[in-house]
Amino acid sequence: MRTGFLAAIIVYAVVLWAVAALGPRRGAQGLESFFLASRRLGAGRVAFTLCASWIGAASLLVSTDEAYRAGAGAVWIVGVPAVVTLLALAGLVRPIRATTGLTLPGLIRDRFGRAAGTATTILVVWYMTLLAASQMVAAGPFLGAFLGTGPLPSLLMAAGLAVVYSAAGGLRAVARTHVVQVGLLVAGVAGMIASLVSRVSWADVRAAARAAGRAGYFDVLDGSGRNVLIALSFALAWTISPIAWQRLQAARSEASARRGALAAALVLGGFYAAIVAAGMLFLPLFPDGGTGLPLVSRFVRLEGGRALGALLFVTVLAAILSTMDAALNTGAFTLAGDLLGRGRVADAPAGSPAAVSRRALLVARGATVVLAAAALLVAARLGDILKTLGLASAVMAEGLLVPGLAALALKRPAPLAGLLSLLAGGGHALVSFLAEAGLVGLSLPPWPRSLPTGVLLGAAGFLAGLAIDRAVRRPAGAAPPAA
Repeated sequence: MRTGFLAAIIVYAVVLWAVAALGPRRGAQGLESFFLASRRLGAGRVAFTLCASWIGAASLLVSTDEAYRAGAGAVWIVGVPAVVTLLALAGLVRPIRATTGLTLPGLIRDRFGRAAGTATTILVVWYMTLLAASQMVAAGPFLGAFLGTGPLPSLLMAAGLAVVYSAAGGLRAVARTHVVQVGLLVAGVAGMIASLVSRVSWADVRAAARAAGRAGYFDVLDGSGRNVLIALSFALAWTISPIAWQRLQAARSEASARRGALAAALVLGGFYAAIVAAGMLFLPLFPDGGTGLPLVSRFVRLEGGRALGALLFVTVLAAILSTMDAALNTGAFTLAGDLLGRGRVADAPAGSPAAVSRRALLVARGATVVLAAAALLVAARLGDILKTLGLASAVMAEGLLVPGLAALALKRPAPLAGLLSLLAGGGHALVSFLAEAGLVGLSLPPWPRSLPTGVLLGAAGFLAGLAIDRAVRRPAGAAPPAA
């Protein structure tokens, strides 16, 4: 059986690398080409890459386990925030595309000054590192369970698969592989649902829920306190996520970006409904509860001797890699943009020495590898997929939501407002992470209960800084504005 799964990985890797190598023979020619696909993504490609970036290990492994445990309310874990975020982003397409060529730290630097831009770079790179690490956390035990490899070799295998095409071809290559990966995800989940329905019925699910004493199993609002906090954490973080902004900026037009976001919202809505349904159908199939292995992995073992087992195995791998490669590419986008252009990414002008473009691409590819190495270190420290993903989202929601959205709207610079917001909200998120990882001896509310405090600190810091900025700019002797 291990030989069959290893063969599936090899075939899958060859297909991904071949698809990534398609397109212009000369490949990426500069940073804009490498990170923004020369701004030529159509609506369909935007939708595919947005969906693939969202459907990660939490979507496939954690959401099914949550649905098995808690029922229909698991749709709040990833499904609801994903759809809400994409609808919000569709309304923000115009201001986001007005910043095309700027990384998020570059935008913050333009509006709030160098110190705020540097703080943003640290938070964004940290977020992307944690996001990639959350997928590696999933890849380690998943591959180990089927290949018999240890945690470190499994992590290295998954990271290596994504790094090769991400570092070689940039966003253009990543977007091409995302078309394949979304196709695999849809086919795999559809096959899993069909197999489950042939084994158990919804009457069996109701009977199993009653026997287990799980009242409200079919109630979407059951357990809403924790679920709404998780959904809020993800929705706030993803609204300001550089991954989504990068894809909207890479679209060939505003209309393509908006249509892509709306199409992705529609697809993800159906996909997450299917994921939750699959998790609930697992209840009568696995009445013994958890065994330390995700339920999807257990089902792959159940179907291990058939074609569906191989398809589901590759489907889980596609979910892990499609989010990991997005995090690595966007994290490198931020890092390389700051190293080479103060947060501004553009191809070298015509007539520039070829060495300039080669050097820029070398930095971009090196940044991708550095991000992957950092994520490996974090993944080795944290072992909970949802917790790692949640801590990553807290960095964005608490540290960057307020100054990031304000940067799209502000007409005048407000350096202190952005800096205080970043320090207060982002500082809280980083300290919370260190406490959860056991690196500092502080007792703080765990995620997601820590989220409201961090967001309020970020907003309070922004308002305080804005008031000070306006007071400083007011001419000497001028009366304050009338109430």
